[in-house]
Amino acid sequence: MCEERERFRVVAKIPNISVVDDDDAVRESVRALLRAVKFVVEVFASAEEFLRSDRARETDCLILDVRMPGMTGFELQRHLVATHAEMPIIFITAHGDEEMRLRALKSGAVDYLLKPFSEEGLLKAVQRALAPE
Repeated sequence: MCEERERFRVVAKIPNISVVDDDDAVRESVRALLRAVKFVVEVFASAEEFLRSDRARETDCLILDVRMPGMTGFELQRHLVATHAEMPIIFITAHGDEEMRLRALKSGAVDYLLKPFSEEGLLKAVQRALAPE
């Protein structure tokens, strides 16, 4: 009987979170925070690096800088939508204004956080992004 229960036990999936930001300090601090609360986290220095990694298929939530050299956060979001690799996105930026925030939210972002953001603010945004619809 115990073996049967063990065979049919459902194991909860640990969410995979990808962080794309050209700032090393931001990437590492966000990675440390999310790993401390037991998420699986991968970090990338650019949108292009993220796309080359093939990580999009496994990402449950994407934390994405708006302004980066090369492909911007908004351009990556459009690319993901166009290729049907959509996932919840939390935009982070040090250069935000109300127009950009509204643009991000209208395009489907879960949240738009200004750097420096609080740990609590980021964790609440991740929680909303991962909540079942």
